[in-house]
Amino acid sequence: MTALVIAEHDNGSLKGSTSHTVTAAIACGGEVHVLVAGHNARAAADAAAALGGVTKVLLADAPQFADGLAENVAAQALAIASSYSHILAPATAYGKNILPRVAAKLDVAQISEITRVDSPDTFERPIYAGNAISVVQSADAIKVITVRSTGFDAAAQGGGAAVETIEAVADSGKSRFVSRELAKSDRPELTAAKVVVSGGRGLGSAENFKILEPLADRLGAAMGASRAAVDAGYVPNDWQVGQTGKIVAPQLYIAVGISGAIQHLAGMKESKVIVAINKDEEAPIFSVADYGLVADLFEAVPELVKQLG
Repeated sequence: MTALVIAEHDNGSLKGSTSHTVTAAIACGGEVHVLVAGHNARAAADAAAALGGVTKVLLADAPQFADGLAENVAAQALAIASSYSHILAPATAYGKNILPRVAAKLDVAQISEITRVDSPDTFERPIYAGNAISVVQSADAIKVITVRSTGFDAAAQGGGAAVETIEAVADSGKSRFVSRELAKSDRPELTAAKVVVSGGRGLGSAENFKILEPLADRLGAAMGASRAAVDAGYVPNDWQVGQTGKIVAPQLYIAVGISGAIQHLAGMKESKVIVAINKDEEAPIFSVADYGLVADLFEAVPELVKQLG
């Protein structure tokens, strides 16, 4: 029994989601191989080889993999799929674009966003916005799985797996890369940050969101937002935390002016410590908060920054 992890990377380095996916693959039992499909991606392959628990890294290096087009990466995975009992990828936009194609071609049912491995054929995944956990058992010969990274610790460093270069499949010709616009920020990446400061509709405007910046600066935090704040145009879409946004599980999550709709809670309730600031003492956010402050955020946040020195 051997599991294959499809690595998410930028050719030069691995995304953190890959490390968490490797941990899930280890829990499936047997050996763990990692597929790095990229262009000039030896550095990413070496990073995968250094993950604890990885026994082999397969490097498919060709120009058609440079931008991670799903049609090509899926074809590469399918070319070697018969050697594996499990094929896993992160439950990110990258993994969600690739694995459904793999599952369809293999004629198996994909198991999405698992948060726990009970046995090699039985997995747990959240349903109903995280309010219930579904236990899924698969009889498929090859299990195709996306992994919610917040459910698994990152794999340890210190591995010494061999890197094997494999033959790259031909360009499918079904799609082409046009352009990519990346949001640039000096703050940590939202899904990887240890501290997240999020604002909600209670802030009232895009201008008022600036009140959170000194707090985030003091804590070295990423900034997030509820869907209501994003829909109101206060902040960009890539700040959204929740069921239809980004799933986060930092060491500390500070929710400011967020009522706590079920969709938002689904995206952050696995955070280690949750602090909520809201003037409505009946706000649902307090039901999951470890520490709650019923106060006017426009007074409480500056005072908190002051106390932090």
